[in-house]
Amino acid sequence: MNPLSSPAGPRSIRGRFRSLARIAGIAGFCAAALGGCMDLSVPAYQRPDMPAKATWAHAHGAVSASDTVNPEWWKAFDDPTLDALIDKAIAGNVDIRVLAARIGVAGAQIGEAHAAALPTADLGAGIDYEKVTHASLSKTYDLGSQVNWDIDIWGKVEKDVQAQKAEYHATEADWRAGYLTLVADVSTTYFQILQYDDQIEQAGRTLDKNRQILAIYRQMVANGVAPQTDVLRQSAEINGLANQLLELHRSRDNAENALATLLGVPAGEFRMPAGHLRQRVKLPDVPMGLPAQLLARRPDVVAAQYRILESYDEVGAAKLAQLPSISLTGRGGTAAFALSDLFRAFTFSFLPSIDLPMFDPGVRAHIKTTEAQGKLAEEQYRQTVFAAFKEVENALVDLDAHKQQRVQLEQQSERLRAVAAQVEAQLREGLVSQLEVLESERSVASAELALLANHQQILSDTVTLYKAIGGGWRAVEIRNEGDEPVRQAMQ
Repeated sequence: MNPLSSPAGPRSIRGRFRSLARIAGIAGFCAAALGGCMDLSVPAYQRPDMPAKATWAHAHGAVSASDTVNPEWWKAFDDPTLDALIDKAIAGNVDIRVLAARIGVAGAQIGEAHAAALPTADLGAGIDYEKVTHASLSKTYDLGSQVNWDIDIWGKVEKDVQAQKAEYHATEADWRAGYLTLVADVSTTYFQILQYDDQIEQAGRTLDKNRQILAIYRQMVANGVAPQTDVLRQSAEINGLANQLLELHRSRDNAENALATLLGVPAGEFRMPAGHLRQRVKLPDVPMGLPAQLLARRPDVVAAQYRILESYDEVGAAKLAQLPSISLTGRGGTAAFALSDLFRAFTFSFLPSIDLPMFDPGVRAHIKTTEAQGKLAEEQYRQTVFAAFKEVENALVDLDAHKQQRVQLEQQSERLRAVAAQVEAQLREGLVSQLEVLESERSVASAELALLANHQQILSDTVTLYKAIGGGWRAVEIRNEGDEPVRQAMQ
């Protein structure tokens, strides 16, 4: 009989637990002695070094604090239609729902990591049949249970929990990055549709003017004062303009389908009324922050930092996995030939066991894998930061250049309108032909289209800059406090 397995009795139970305590104490002493020979050190988390960057090269004027960025920055465009579209997108976009579902998965995985430190129990019952003679069967009734507990002496499970918490916070930051991308995409797509509306309207007027020019050429040919080639050339010009108008309608329909998808509406089932870009959307000023603030508030950078913290905890858990583990297994049960005798006698056993994983080459290999993954996370963080710096600088360059171009385009448009007015006056005095008037009006229309495109570019640059500087999310501090990563609320 197993020395720890016998019918239950008060004295035998007390003696058995004293033996277990001695065994567990010896096992713990041996494990500590073996653990002293291993490298169990895990450095405290710190943000990886980055090249110094104190300011933005293309920012004009004073740089303000990051808190001046409004979390609902799109309202600075002062367009209720845009506000309603963004609200609808936040509520219905499928990509945002996927990211939110991933937060739920990461939260559930924290509980799964916690569960590894809890004991498990199994309970079973059954009947065994055995043929004794040709005419009879022998029945044996069995009832048994088993409890297993892997004791987390060294805190490996807690390290796994901390790593999963870091992944949870990184997943939250992923959601915020997706949210910011969604708002930016809705805004730029909306601006593009309005630009198409203005271009379609202008292209229609231009097409009408060119048809008037064609009528004049035909009259001149009929009067013998112009060659037929002028009519053919102008007809070809009209064909090109008609083709451009069809292309604009096609592009608007595609942009409308893209906007529908962003809103969570099936493509083809959403229609946006026509509008005018320059009359509807104003150009806001964008408050700026310093590069150091960008690293604490831009969601993709914050997510990359949390994944470095996660890798630190995974390295710690892998190193702790080298230490001996102690498991306690308790078994109890009874068996009888008659159901009435099943509960008269019980046997149980309570046995400790020690696992020595430091001799397992797979454990050591896993440490190297987690350390390599940690280095990868750090390099991916640096990659994310460099991309963030580039996006901000590019947005500032584009915004500044397009604003300077707007000055030139406004002057060009103003001067062409003045020329058109003078040509119109000359027409009334009989100094020029109607053809020259139409040509000057076409030049004005072309300049107006260039100014419209510039306005849309400035709006898109503004959206890109808001997105690049973090879109108003509060700064997040990531640090170690003991073994627990502490996160300030990201609201």
